[in-house]
Amino acid sequence: MARQDAVRCLRCLLYALNLLLWVSRLSMMLLEEAAVRSYSAAVHPVFISVCCLLLILSMVGYCGALRCRLLLLCWYFCSLLVIFCVELASAVWTYDEPSVQRADMISLKSRMPDYSLQRYQWLTHTWDSFQTQFQCCGVIYFTDWLEMTEMEFPPDSCCTNQFPGCAGHAHQHDLSDLHQEGCGPKVYRFIRGTKPLQVLRFLGVSIGVAQILAMALTLTLLWALYYGRHHQQPDAYRTPGPPGDSGSVVATNGTSVGDRVGPRDQRAAEAGLEDLEPPGAAGKGLYGLHHTEPQNLE
Repeated sequence: MARQDAVRCLRCLLYALNLLLWVSRLSMMLLEEAAVRSYSAAVHPVFISVCCLLLILSMVGYCGALRCRLLLLCWYFCSLLVIFCVELASAVWTYDEPSVQRADMISLKSRMPDYSLQRYQWLTHTWDSFQTQFQCCGVIYFTDWLEMTEMEFPPDSCCTNQFPGCAGHAHQHDLSDLHQEGCGPKVYRFIRGTKPLQVLRFLGVSIGVAQILAMALTLTLLWALYYGRHHQQPDAYRTPGPPGDSGSVVATNGTSVGDRVGPRDQRAAEAGLEDLEPPGAAGKGLYGLHHTEPQNLE
């Protein structure tokens, strides 16, 4: 009975944690949409895919706890463990900010040759949004466009006063009409200081703690279900006896709690008692006594 109560309590706690994780991931999706709506095309699909995967994982954990299926719970625990390890590795890797910033700059530069290509329209829109929003050009300096691409002048989104062909006109006549500062440092400072993204980081830490609790509860529930299915024994069992014998009831600790005498044993006992009776005592019953008359000494 106590084990059943413990399993019920663990299932309720796992329901609550999965609901918390589900709501947190929905909140992260909404905040991400609000934070980088106009220039997030490069990150948005990946982020949405990861959140959808985590939502499906929460539903798997809920179904496993509801139906008490060991396979679903094992799959849920292993998936949570893998995701948590990836998150922890990412947090450790991004702890060193200068190295991460250099890697981000290199990554931005490596995508510059794809600008204005037909199949990378989303990247073109992202670069134009960055340069217009932050009033910058290139990654470090506006000459990045000339070094990394085959373009003769930067995009028009680098102009301080934008109009069609403004970048070519500025490149030939007055370079001061182009934004001089690169977009890399500005975008990095924006990502570090935006309030919605700070809330996202807080939610990420909270989800990590909730994942640890969910893994602990899942492992405990797995142990309780496995122990209940494979190690549970009945309170008592009967020992086999000879044919016609009702046997004896033996407790789980191996001690006899009561014997029942079969017909064969009863007949043998009666025969043994008759042999022990003294002569002439048959008329006095099975347990009669043999009385002797006192002798007259006179």
